[in-house]
Amino acid sequence: MADTVLCETRDKVALMTLNRPAKLNALDYELIDRLMVLLDDIECDNAIRVVILTGAGDRAFSSGADIACFAPSINDGPDVALRDFVRRGQRMTARIESFSKPIIVAVNGIAHGGGSEITEAAPLAIASERAEFCKAEITLGFAPPFGGSQRLPRLIGRKRALRMILTGEPIGAIQARDFGLVNEVVPHERLLPEAFALAAKIIEKSPLAVAACLGSVTRGINVAIDEGLCIEANYFARMAPTHDIKEGIAAWLERRKPRFTGT
Repeated sequence: MADTVLCETRDKVALMTLNRPAKLNALDYELIDRLMVLLDDIECDNAIRVVILTGAGDRAFSSGADIACFAPSINDGPDVALRDFVRRGQRMTARIESFSKPIIVAVNGIAHGGGSEITEAAPLAIASERAEFCKAEITLGFAPPFGGSQRLPRLIGRKRALRMILTGEPIGAIQARDFGLVNEVVPHERLLPEAFALAAKIIEKSPLAVAACLGSVTRGINVAIDEGLCIEANYFARMAPTHDIKEGIAAWLERRKPRFTGT
């Protein structure tokens, strides 16, 4: 189980790699559970500021849910399928979406089904020029079960999302960028260097402010604007007594680089 997701730390960044290349990094239950355990550990580690999530090998970020793994759960009936398959996948994408530290998905190849849903849930995504995104679930006779029917329309618009969901047709990296599914597209060999460069820019900022930005946007995006403004104001109020906000203002007034401490 430990080998299904690799994790190493470089310069305050946790590099996590989905590690089932022979299966195109398909999401079986062990991989999902391991990913969740690692995220729990990373969230408690103050030395880690940013997470980069990618896939092993040159072909795939993730081909989606492992059909051989979840098929027995489907055969055991809806209660088991919901418990073991759907809710497990939805917990994973919700955890990625609401994580208190930035997760940058570095899409190194195909991101089909659940691989696309991970990308949709992550706050930031960089794609290799070789990346391909596909909502393949309909070809198996069901709708996206890990949040894809909800997040994708919010990201790229209802009609674009429904074309992908209803046809199962893939889109390339450039189209994914133009739709707003990923932030940028880079040459394949530059994927991880560009992800680390983005992480370095974030690490320069206050970790408290970064967490507040993530929480405010993630919680506020799906509520009415008035409620969203209250969420934003509450995050600011929590920042007001901190060292970092005072240091940031003082550094600006003194025309120097701020020294944030996360307090």
